[in-house]
Amino acid sequence: MADNSKTEDTTSDSVEAAKNAGDKKEKLADQVMQNPQVLAALQERLDNTALTPSSYIETLPKAVKRRIDALKQLQVKCAHIEAKFYEEVHDLERKYAALYQPLFDKRREFINGEAEPTDAESEWHSENEEEEKLAGDLKNVVVIEEKAEAEETNVKGIPDFWFTIFRNVDMLSELVQEYDEPILKHLQDIKVKFSEPGQPMSFSLEFHFGPNDYFSNSVLTKTYKMKSEPDKTDPFSFEGPEIVDCEGCTIDWKKGKNVTVKTIKKKQKHKGRGTVRTITKQVPNDSFFNFFSPIKVSGDGESLDEDSEFTLAADFEIGHFFRERIVPRAVLYFTGEAIEDDDNFEEGEEGEEEELEGEEEGEEEEDAESDPKV
Repeated sequence: MADNSKTEDTTSDSVEAAKNAGDKKEKLADQVMQNPQVLAALQERLDNTALTPSSYIETLPKAVKRRIDALKQLQVKCAHIEAKFYEEVHDLERKYAALYQPLFDKRREFINGEAEPTDAESEWHSENEEEEKLAGDLKNVVVIEEKAEAEETNVKGIPDFWFTIFRNVDMLSELVQEYDEPILKHLQDIKVKFSEPGQPMSFSLEFHFGPNDYFSNSVLTKTYKMKSEPDKTDPFSFEGPEIVDCEGCTIDWKKGKNVTVKTIKKKQKHKGRGTVRTITKQVPNDSFFNFFSPIKVSGDGESLDEDSEFTLAADFEIGHFFRERIVPRAVLYFTGEAIEDDDNFEEGEEGEEEELEGEEEGEEEEDAESDPKV
């Protein structure tokens, strides 16, 4: 009986303790809910939640949702019209590429020493003309022996023109290895070719090389296939043509000159006899010329691994950069002027961002000082 009494007392104490705890929680909740700052914070959170686009749409009447769906149908049709617009832009690019080509051909002649510019063609007034005139006057004071030696030097065209561009542009110089450099010094021209009318949208890069000791090809090509149509599963993501695949070419390397592979020696031990033999095998080697052997996009819908996707995205970016910047403005990348312009533009953007951040901080400080509660 004594045990039963103790059990009842313990149970009663537990019930009483639980009741007291519940009362305390209710009082605490009442106190919190009576606090205006807490109520304001809760109301703000509820308001923000209610104003999210998706939640707002859900609250609309069925008839309004139906009209929104109709607007989406119109948006899809707009995307298809936009795709047609970009197809016509591609046709215009092809048309104007034919107009540019005679100028690019003359550029190639001057670079490779196939022709000399006339006085009229070589006349150029720079912004620093006075400084250059002073520098020219100083050069005239050069020792006679040095002048005679300079006159004897027979420089043809503009030496290492395209190689210098590769060296100047970070995106390209990162791809070039030391053993690539002597090959790139034989690069004579880079051309962009657009797909023919009626053909799927694409463009090709042609790298023209002079005779060299490394490969027998005179032209190495890289073709980028493009798509200008909204995705059926996600039509609203369409923002214009995108590169979807690319194809390289076979390089006919001369014996022992293939810089895209390297030969390594490896020792193998026979499990049974214990004898050791040395074998040689070829493994891939970092080189710019891997650019002509790109990763192939799978046509069966199989996804690529993360590294492959990154490599392919970088390849597309490089191809686009050659087409849009390097080929049309080659001389400015040779002199570095285009690179300086790009750097100045980026610095300007960062400077504006920093200035705006500073203004925002200043406003916050002013608000804090004017608030009588602080």
